[in-house]
Amino acid sequence: MYFWPSNQIFMYNYPKTIISLFLISFILFSCNCNKENNNNNNNNNNNNNNNNIAKAELTTNQNNKPKNIILLIGDGMGLSQVSIAQYYQDTPSNFDRFPTIGLIKNSSATHVITDSAAGATAFSCGIKTGNKTVGVDKDLNSVETILETVSKKGLSTGLVVTSPITGATPASFFAHVKSRYEYEEIASFLPKSDVDFFAGGGSQFFNNRKDGENIFTELEAHGFQVDTLSLPKDISEKKHAILLAKNEMPLIKERGSYLSDASKLAIKKLSTNEKGYFLMIEGSLIDWECHDQEVDKLIDEQLDFDRTIGHVLDYAKQNGETLVIVTADHETGAFALAMGDNDYGKIEPTLYSNDHSATMIPVFAYGPGADLFSGVYENTEIYHKMLSLFQNN
Repeated sequence: MYFWPSNQIFMYNYPKTIISLFLISFILFSCNCNKENNNNNNNNNNNNNNNNIAKAELTTNQNNKPKNIILLIGDGMGLSQVSIAQYYQDTPSNFDRFPTIGLIKNSSATHVITDSAAGATAFSCGIKTGNKTVGVDKDLNSVETILETVSKKGLSTGLVVTSPITGATPASFFAHVKSRYEYEEIASFLPKSDVDFFAGGGSQFFNNRKDGENIFTELEAHGFQVDTLSLPKDISEKKHAILLAKNEMPLIKERGSYLSDASKLAIKKLSTNEKGYFLMIEGSLIDWECHDQEVDKLIDEQLDFDRTIGHVLDYAKQNGETLVIVTADHETGAFALAMGDNDYGKIEPTLYSNDHSATMIPVFAYGPGADLFSGVYENTEIYHKMLSLFQNN
């Protein structure tokens, strides 16, 4: 078989061949012209459509800014901890309600594996710093926190935790110290701080101090209502300082619905500000139980945190102006929902370590601006994304 006809056949059909080639060329030329015109029209239409889409997206993004941001931190909570609610409660996990999910990398400036101080400072200040340092950079210079920044814009701020309020995570939002263990020094920042509402434990660092100071008195002098016995039944016109335990809050069986109730009270108080607010809520004892290798208590703490997330999401859905972000500073315990007794139908929750791990951490977001939190990025970006949303309001 030949691809091209022999010279003999070609010469014999020469006149017909010329005419055929001419007609074919004319048809192809006409088709190309029409195609080019159609392509030009389509390109113009596509360009117009793309411009319209871009304008629509820009308009949507400009209007899609939260008035309020609630950041929930499950201290020590990795993906396996998040998964607990899938298997250990009768109702669906509240994590299922989030439309946007991302991952953060969380090494500190000095270590591959971060601690809570450096991890929380990444969220509060947007910088990588050394382990054990709070609200300062790696050279120990103070860095303004997001709480301090938004307060200057007239927003209200709050903190709700189950640890001492002087713990590394909450402290990173209002204090600036070289060591997370300077609890009395950290407590001294609160009376003059920009915090409008805080609740947690740690009362021992406010009175009966080594320096003889009574920080409760200072808090009252700076406009705080101080509660040390129970959550107040309602908000007051004053700022709120709620310290219900000498050290950390008691376990869930004793403290009951404290975390959800304190979070609701904080939201009620901060919502009185028409300009908006920033609230950080921490499920602090998830980390503590992982350190202590207490699997059953870990499950209780994680489920309590899940319920609190549910209440916050219910509020955000109704409010429509609130961005909810849930993440963690690090994972603790190398926790796994492992197979038990070589049986694929049985889960044996297991803590393989009593300290932190280097695994990436999930980020969940719901509400205006949530789409910014998808992808894989450094933990410091949580700060920068939140601040950009506040600044563009």
